[in-house]
Amino acid sequence: METVIFFILAGVAVAAGVGVIAQRNAFHSALFLLVNFCCLAGLYLLQNAQFVALAQIIVYAGAVVVLFLFAVMLLGAEGAEEKADPRRYLGVLGGLLGLLFLIGVVWALLPAAPETVAALSRSDNVRQIGAALLTDFALPFEMASVLLLAAIIGAVVLAKRKLQG
Repeated sequence: METVIFFILAGVAVAAGVGVIAQRNAFHSALFLLVNFCCLAGLYLLQNAQFVALAQIIVYAGAVVVLFLFAVMLLGAEGAEEKADPRRYLGVLGGLLGLLFLIGVVWALLPAAPETVAALSRSDNVRQIGAALLTDFALPFEMASVLLLAAIIGAVVLAKRKLQG
């Protein structure tokens, strides 16, 4: 059952990725990107990486896609469509040939019977990441939080100046 779910999520992720680059409308492209990020989070869950899946949903599917959609709606980029280039299909053909080459290389490098990796229990995975963030990586973690705080304060100051001026 897990294999079937993997192939479904992987297929939808690849199809959504193709949809991102094939769409002319930036809004529809952002929605395909959202589907792609959610499928990747599902793949992370299948690998028993709950923290990474949650970070994928919060950071990418939540913040990045919402920011992209906000910029599209604010700037009105959906009206900036170009005429179709007759050479457009050459890029698709090149991409498919590159994908075929990549599949061949991966197929050649894979061993005949790949060994499975022992998975961590669900609670240990998040506990280990939390313990590492607050012990071994406490200083970089705090430095990143101060940097994010400075970025937020800078964004608020710039937004206030723009509203006043």
